[in-house]
Amino acid sequence: MNFLSRIDFHSPWLLLVLLVLPWWWLWRRRREPRAIVFSRVPVLVRGPRAGRFIARSLVVLRSLALAGMVVAAARPRIAGRSEQSNSEGINIVIAFDISSSMLAEDFQPQNRLEVAREKVKQFIRMRTSDRIGVVAFSGEALTQVPLTTDYPVILAAVDNLQPGQLEDGTAIGTAIATSANRLRSAPGRSRVIVLLTDGVNNRGAIDPRTAAQAAAAFGIRIYAIGVGTEGMAPVPVGRGVFGLRYENRQVEIDDSLLTEVAGRTGGRYFRARDAAALQRITEEIDRLERTPVRTRVHTQYGELYRWPLALAMLALLVELGLSAWRGPLP
Repeated sequence: MNFLSRIDFHSPWLLLVLLVLPWWWLWRRRREPRAIVFSRVPVLVRGPRAGRFIARSLVVLRSLALAGMVVAAARPRIAGRSEQSNSEGINIVIAFDISSSMLAEDFQPQNRLEVAREKVKQFIRMRTSDRIGVVAFSGEALTQVPLTTDYPVILAAVDNLQPGQLEDGTAIGTAIATSANRLRSAPGRSRVIVLLTDGVNNRGAIDPRTAAQAAAAFGIRIYAIGVGTEGMAPVPVGRGVFGLRYENRQVEIDDSLLTEVAGRTGGRYFRARDAAALQRITEEIDRLERTPVRTRVHTQYGELYRWPLALAMLALLVELGLSAWRGPLP
């Protein structure tokens, strides 16, 4: 797009005043006197040609001044297009299990917590306009970050999730209820809980099914992810002289409960048996929870009226100077 094609006027109808100028020139030409009038002798000494040139220059200068003022009043401007994408946004609360069993090392070379934390961070980075909150839970649940679009704060909070911050255990019902409480009054129509856990509900006074039913009443969907392999896995059982002590124990994840909880809200349950599976699951949830983006095109203008106004002022000053030297324009 070239420069001229990007110029328009805020009040283009004012340009119609420019049509008066040719009429004024014609009127002046018809009433021009036969004799050339000079108010000062030095002008006459220079001869009639110089007098005619100055008289015509005054007319041209006055025309330029009037034209410049009219164009400036019409406000010429240059258009610069800028696009802004807006979407309604989704409200997402990530309920993250930080019970001690999340330190199980069945996702070698990392434990469950490290892998889940990394995949959740990747999921957060894939969002662009969604409000995200974080609820940590084990034997109890606590909101780490309320719903916000401040993604660096959310990522930092996920980085800081560690077992031992709350009473140990797995209170799935409490986690759902705490997350739903954050979402129930959130703006927009889409509300989602991403529930990551590796255990069986064994703590809390709220039944997970009851909590899921209440969440569904608020239009909240639950995507539950069971984190852990099947069979035996090295699970921390206490602390020794050299740190945590691990024992191979049977992995217990209540798949049927999590399937029912997700199903009651219109969501889905996924089982992540390794890091690659957890990666695919978070990508699948990202695809499922996308809202159409509405693109609005805003045109930003740069004002150009100063240039014709400056030209008009310059022409007016020169005309006044010539008029003072020559005498008044007839």
